[in-house]
Amino acid sequence: MTKAGSKGGNLRDKLDGHELDLSLSDLNEVPVKELAALPKATILDLSCNKLTALPSDFCGLTHLVKLDLSKNKLRQLPADFGRLVNLQHLDLLNNRLVTLPVSFAQLKSLKWLDLKDNPLDPVLAKVAGDCLDEKQCKQCANKVLQHMKAVQVDQERERQRRLEIDREAEKKWEAKQRAKEAQERELRKREKAEEKERRRKEYDALKAAKREQEKKPKKETNQAPKSKSGSRPRKAPPRKHTRSWAVLRLLLLLLLLCVAGGLVACRVTELQQQPLCTSVNTIYDSALRGLRSHDILRWVLQTDSQQ
Repeated sequence: MTKAGSKGGNLRDKLDGHELDLSLSDLNEVPVKELAALPKATILDLSCNKLTALPSDFCGLTHLVKLDLSKNKLRQLPADFGRLVNLQHLDLLNNRLVTLPVSFAQLKSLKWLDLKDNPLDPVLAKVAGDCLDEKQCKQCANKVLQHMKAVQVDQERERQRRLEIDREAEKKWEAKQRAKEAQERELRKREKAEEKERRRKEYDALKAAKREQEKKPKKETNQAPKSKSGSRPRKAPPRKHTRSWAVLRLLLLLLLLCVAGGLVACRVTELQQQPLCTSVNTIYDSALRGLRSHDILRWVLQTDSQQ
């Protein structure tokens, strides 16, 4: 075992062997970070050095068996302080510690602990006790370890509970997202179907309009002959026929007037002695006798004469 306590010189020049007993009273001589480069150190005294914190590399001194950090200004220990699994004796007297890291529960080899004169959490202070003698310091180590294990279990349980809550929240979020995505898919599907139906209706409407356009010329073509052979257009020939008959009747009337005028002239005037009028009178008399021989005509003539 080698002790190094004097000032000056390189620390590694002062150390040999595998079991090291370092008693340092001035950290200006050896920085704490440099101590981390001595993994074989087993006893380390850093008391009365006004330390406010320890570097994370400090926990690499896994061979430490005895550590004195009393009468410093430490507010907390490194989170991985539990890596010092071989530590048996720990003096934290007169610091500014309130709590201990959860990893403290991993110090299974710890047999002696002093936490006096620290502003500890009330629960931790009650567990630690007074530590006024060797027996009480051993009890303190045992009780604090048990307490920190319980804290570790509680924290692990709380971590699991929060993890479960996070998982449930994540599951709910995923389910919500799936439901949202399903709704969006359904909405897109419905919109797509509506768009398809709208296009189909537009296509059918255009097709129907096209058919109507194609039918219109046929209807006009079919209507042209109908206008010539239909019931209304057929009235045109009768009108033409009526006009012809009217003209014919007029001509006949004029002819009758001429005949009547000639007949009157031949029977009443002095022209009745003329040969032409004699023939006309003879024909008239013969025709009149012939007509009177028929009863119907005679009745018609009588009726006309009465009128």
